[in-house]
Amino acid sequence: MGAAGPADPRELLRSRSYVPLLVLAAILGIPISAAAYAFLALVSAGQHWVYTAVPGALDLGPEPLWWPVVPLLVGGVLVGLVIRYLPGGGGHSPADGFHAGGAPEPRELPGVAAAAFVTLVAGVVLGPEAPLIALGGGLAVCAVRLGRRGAPAQATQIIASAGSFASISTLLGSPLLGAFLLMEAAGIGGATLQLILLPGLLAAGIGSLIFIGLGSLTGLGTFSLALPDLPPFAHPDVFTFGWAIVIGAVAAVAGTGISRLARLVRPHIERRILLLTPAAGLFVAGCAVLFAAVTGHSWSAVLFSGQDQLGPLIAEHGRDTVGALLLLLACKGLAYSVSLAGFRGGPVFPAMFLGAAGGIALSHLPGLPLVAGVAIGIGAMCTAMLRLPLTSVLLATLLLGADGLAVMPLVIVGVVVAHVVTARLAPPEGSAVTTPAAQTSPGRAPPR
Repeated sequence: MGAAGPADPRELLRSRSYVPLLVLAAILGIPISAAAYAFLALVSAGQHWVYTAVPGALDLGPEPLWWPVVPLLVGGVLVGLVIRYLPGGGGHSPADGFHAGGAPEPRELPGVAAAAFVTLVAGVVLGPEAPLIALGGGLAVCAVRLGRRGAPAQATQIIASAGSFASISTLLGSPLLGAFLLMEAAGIGGATLQLILLPGLLAAGIGSLIFIGLGSLTGLGTFSLALPDLPPFAHPDVFTFGWAIVIGAVAAVAGTGISRLARLVRPHIERRILLLTPAAGLFVAGCAVLFAAVTGHSWSAVLFSGQDQLGPLIAEHGRDTVGALLLLLACKGLAYSVSLAGFRGGPVFPAMFLGAAGGIALSHLPGLPLVAGVAIGIGAMCTAMLRLPLTSVLLATLLLGADGLAVMPLVIVGVVVAHVVTARLAPPEGSAVTTPAAQTSPGRAPPR
């Protein structure tokens, strides 16, 4: 990888220097995926310590009703300090939506890791996928710069993308899902897609093996999204297609409301970040406590990303009344919106959880089987929040296993409706409220 090289992606793809890039991507996939696994393991251990071990040690009993107030208040203080004082502002704000463009500078990596770790351990309603993508890309850039200074920008971009692929190789349940998410979010196409795709898939495949191997060795599992066994779904009919249209439209309205509220609240938090980030944490805790007090269920359904809670939600769908599900949607939706505004993390898993919960609630009505409601809800809500329709179809269908092919036509209809309605509800260009796809530098520092 010399300082000079072919600028045309097709030329680099045919050049001799591309093979060393593939080898480097494969090699870097090992430590980066191992680092991502370690990060997720630390987050899981931290959540268990904060929400189970500490209350038990204090003899407060299992899941005291008010306990979320403590970690979310402390987490808000710590995240506010990280955003305020560390380089890079803790990474990009998730209120801008999901995008995968641009790896953080090496000096910004500690802030990204710290803000994400505290956010996730505290139980904020955000996921680990966006920070892992940033950390994977940033670590890959560090490796390239340490290995050879003056490396071409194009080669650095390819390796950074491979690092991001490796870091979320199995987080979504499949390395293909993670790769597709990154490609659609970054808007990669044409010859550039061919250039980045091979190193990225290679790193993701190796990363998946590393996740599986470490999960077996440690006994901690792979931290991958997985859904429980679902009842069989035969085939769509005219009623389920009608429900797909309805769910797509409802998800677009709900997702737009969550996004707009997040971007409305964010400027106020950023102006007084050390004071209002803890206040945002208290609001999230209040939503969780309210849900637990009214329903008698655990506040964990409202807190966290929803990755670990999604399987039990679907498996125990018969336990929850429609009223409890509607309250869950309201409390988690509000907590999600404020989390997007004040903390650092990813928006994917909470969107999936809300979509599934909405589908389960609607499945109590005639003509909508549970599996169809869950699948359409996940696809439509992910589309409304992420603006990534192709990835949303894959997320909703590949995760359903044997039922995936049967429900795919319904998911496509729901996703298309949600995408079109969300676009119609988006503010016009040049208005004060930006769209979720607005690009924000990962190192953007908030106003002080």
